[in-house]
Amino acid sequence: MYVTTAMVVVMLVWCGYTLWMRGVHLPPWPEPSHLTFSKTALGWLRYTNWPYTIGVIGIFIALGHSVLAMSGEETLAQIYRDLEHPKMRNLKKVSLIILAYSLVFTAGVSFFAVMIIPDATRSQYFGNLISGLAMNFVGPYSLRLVFQAFVVLVGVLMLSGAVNTAIVGSNGVLNRVAEDRILPDWFRQPHRRFGTSYRIVNLVTGLQIATILLSRGNIFLLGEAYAFGVMWSFAMNGAAVLALRYKEPGTREFRVPFNLKLGNVEIPIGLTLITLTLLGLCTINLFTKEIATISGIVFTAAFFATFTVAERITRKRGNVGADLDQFNVASRTDLTAETVGARPGNVLVPVSNYHALYHLGAVLDRVKTERRDIVVLHVQVMRRTGSGETELEADQLFGSIEQFLFTKALSMAEQRGKPIRLAVVAANELEDGILRAAANLQSSTIVLGRSAKMGLAEQARQFGLAWEGLPDPRPQFNLEIYTPGGDHEFFLLGPHAPNLTRNEVNLVHQLWLRLSERLRPEELHHHDVVHFALNELKLELMNGKEDELVQRLREHVIQNKAQRQQSPPS
Repeated sequence: MYVTTAMVVVMLVWCGYTLWMRGVHLPPWPEPSHLTFSKTALGWLRYTNWPYTIGVIGIFIALGHSVLAMSGEETLAQIYRDLEHPKMRNLKKVSLIILAYSLVFTAGVSFFAVMIIPDATRSQYFGNLISGLAMNFVGPYSLRLVFQAFVVLVGVLMLSGAVNTAIVGSNGVLNRVAEDRILPDWFRQPHRRFGTSYRIVNLVTGLQIATILLSRGNIFLLGEAYAFGVMWSFAMNGAAVLALRYKEPGTREFRVPFNLKLGNVEIPIGLTLITLTLLGLCTINLFTKEIATISGIVFTAAFFATFTVAERITRKRGNVGADLDQFNVASRTDLTAETVGARPGNVLVPVSNYHALYHLGAVLDRVKTERRDIVVLHVQVMRRTGSGETELEADQLFGSIEQFLFTKALSMAEQRGKPIRLAVVAANELEDGILRAAANLQSSTIVLGRSAKMGLAEQARQFGLAWEGLPDPRPQFNLEIYTPGGDHEFFLLGPHAPNLTRNEVNLVHQLWLRLSERLRPEELHHHDVVHFALNELKLELMNGKEDELVQRLREHVIQNKAQRQQSPPS
């Protein structure tokens, strides 16, 4: 985002300087004599005079071809749960930022291209107008070439983010389809090491690669196909929201403006106009984008047939999960120790991958359940899927994968003859969800398995940072992280007395001996030495010496680490 913004700022400033040096040549006014449509822009409408005789159709054709300028708005549903409170206000801010980028960046590039790039060479840069602008700026050729390379780098970063967003979004949609018993649960089986739905991720990645190869990287074809999908997605969402106004009337956090009230009947004029406009654009695109229409209909029919066949196969194999334990899932507004039947001071064991429950086994072997209860928690991370404003129902939180996970957890507990409590929660971030659940359950200890993505120290640090984000009063937790080999590390979350080594205690004592002689007759304690040293460190940080202190601290940590590795074991 920062790199893209830097490129946009440089481009706008350079465009302004170029126009100031060469003079401004505005595009022609949108008069009927200046409006021309190419054969590719008209599609099947090129056999009619409607675009020239009916002005609305011409406007809708232009809007349909500029729909890519709305790129980014479709991701709002995916990031909604990650927004801070108040969500609606922040959602509006994000929408305005995307709108500003679309107007200034996407639309602005088109206007600058007409004003700066000569008419004779502009067609060469239709595939990348920003690159054409870079090569036609006022300035040294070498500098323009460097900026063009920077544009290519930014393009790679932007497209990489777009590919990642597409994978995340598709993974969420297909997971939801599998949860609804349309796709077999085979697709949702987690990875043995990472716990992700890797089969869906691999499928989506394979389809992305196949799409690029089949289209031969034709950006116009891919752009039209993208516009086809985005427009129909917008139109269906608009129609769904319009239908919900009548099927589920009531108070809402936000309502599209311009609503007419006639007695007990509400007429959503604004929402209706938006939905009709989107449906009109989709209808126009059906006739003007020939390749996108054909490919879109083919893909839609293929996916519909695939999902229909897969749903029938899944229903026929509906008895596959008969050997799994059946759970009575009860939805609760708040997760507390009372709702799960656990006593305060319990041990919380988060689980996500049924291939890696070694930490649960260690807890079951060690903890005496007569004294402390064990709560097994599964956190449903909601950033994988799109979301609306309503909370998830119980059946949305607890699917077949969760059923298999808890069945295996219960089997491990039954083998050891110990009871466990089960809970499922939804959260934006894994660490935050676990800590908030621990706070609500009044847990004293959190036991984790080692992350496959980071080391033990970094995993503990991430939980420490998440603990700082908890609302006051923040309870202290004991954090234990187990490895598959049975080893484990112990950490404390929250302010606590440091575990000083003998050398560190001796150092404090030596400083106390030396300073206490100089301060007579004032009485000096060991904690006074520590307090004074910490205050001096804080003052140096506030006086602009942070970089120097960080460098010295890094050298100190590296030196201590080397000494520990060299010292023979006792």
